[in-house]
Amino acid sequence: MVTTRASLHTLGCRLNQAETSILGEGLRRKGFDLVEFGQPTDLLVLNTCAVTEDAERTSRYLIRKTLKHSPHAFIAVTGCYAQTGMERLKQQTGIDLIVGHQFKLDLPTYLPPAHELRKRSVAEIRHTKSIARGDFELPHFAESDSTRALLKVQDGCSAMCSFCIIPFARGHERSRTFDDIQREVEVLAARGYREVVLTGVNIGQYVNQGRDFCSLLRWLDQAASFERIRISSIEPTTVSDELLDLLASSKKLCPYLHIPLQSGDDQILQAMNRRHTIKSYIKLIEKAFTTIPDLGLGTDLLVGFPGESEIAFQTTLAVATDLPFSYLHVFPYSPRPGTAAMRLKQRISSASVKKRADLLLALDRVKRLTFHNKQIGKTVSVLFEAGTRDAYRFGTTPNFTRVGIADSGDFQNQILPVTITAATDRCALGHVVSPQQVNCAVVVR
Repeated sequence: MVTTRASLHTLGCRLNQAETSILGEGLRRKGFDLVEFGQPTDLLVLNTCAVTEDAERTSRYLIRKTLKHSPHAFIAVTGCYAQTGMERLKQQTGIDLIVGHQFKLDLPTYLPPAHELRKRSVAEIRHTKSIARGDFELPHFAESDSTRALLKVQDGCSAMCSFCIIPFARGHERSRTFDDIQREVEVLAARGYREVVLTGVNIGQYVNQGRDFCSLLRWLDQAASFERIRISSIEPTTVSDELLDLLASSKKLCPYLHIPLQSGDDQILQAMNRRHTIKSYIKLIEKAFTTIPDLGLGTDLLVGFPGESEIAFQTTLAVATDLPFSYLHVFPYSPRPGTAAMRLKQRISSASVKKRADLLLALDRVKRLTFHNKQIGKTVSVLFEAGTRDAYRFGTTPNFTRVGIADSGDFQNQILPVTITAATDRCALGHVVSPQQVNCAVVVR
């Protein structure tokens, strides 16, 4: 029997990754045989990003690349770029289906049966300008390719940062129904996942059926069988004392936060329409480390925002240097159609943006090495991933330290104690502790 092949590819955030997994499950149910992206295929589902112009450019390139090795492949495009750049995508040759965010997770239902899949002369469009504001449920539950399950709990954002296109791409804040989360948690636990990662656009704003975000975490901590519960990126204004106390007291909630800073200059933050100041952010970080001493902390920094003077950038560099970040995600500013920042005229030259980004990326490497060096001598709990890379097996600790061991054993989805003996700016290195050694070692959660 000839099977119809389908591949999926994700650009952008962890929420996009979670939604791609859901789409993959929908394709399996529709009779498609999933193959690795880049291999010959009969169908490509591209889950796009629109946060930067480069992400949009990459989307268009990947479509052309797929059609070179699979010229008859049916191309379905969804995600943020499909929502905000639909008119541009309509002009690109080779696209057969464009699905905006309102209909994103229903994409498999808009495809012909697998054996009837044919390219179209004109792309079919499933798109609405506005996105429903009501709370939501998922059409089915995905099985992640990772050892960590991605649990979507929230979507959309109402913050309206002046540089950000996400409110236009994903709509206003809305939450997933608690009952639906309960159902998926039961499925994921039955499948044997050891860690679950909560995803969303502004997850700290979760509220449904009388439960806010901390209530949801407390329920997961008490009711779910996962050994680890991790929070993805969360806005500083939604990190409460209650949340920090939960992270500190729980044996399941990971001592890890990714809290976007964006800029270290108050005037730039105000122009960005961010809802925090440098003083409030520093106070939050100090409180977080007082409450959770072994915290792993990441952040986002946006470089080259209109009006960012050299002094403003140096202030950002100084703040990022002083704060105890484990790593930095650095993004050059990209003008996004429809955003308030598009009206700002004090643009920064591309050469200056690159120079500033390079300085922050160099600091990122220093931060990672410093953080990994601090782990040397500790015996830590590591959840191992599948496969090997450069003869090493890798996994992560609760505080999101990436750990590699030179071992030929198959440790996939196992949580094992590892003593850290060395560090690079990419990961910490160590060895698995024997059962006899475990009794003598203090394992850091």
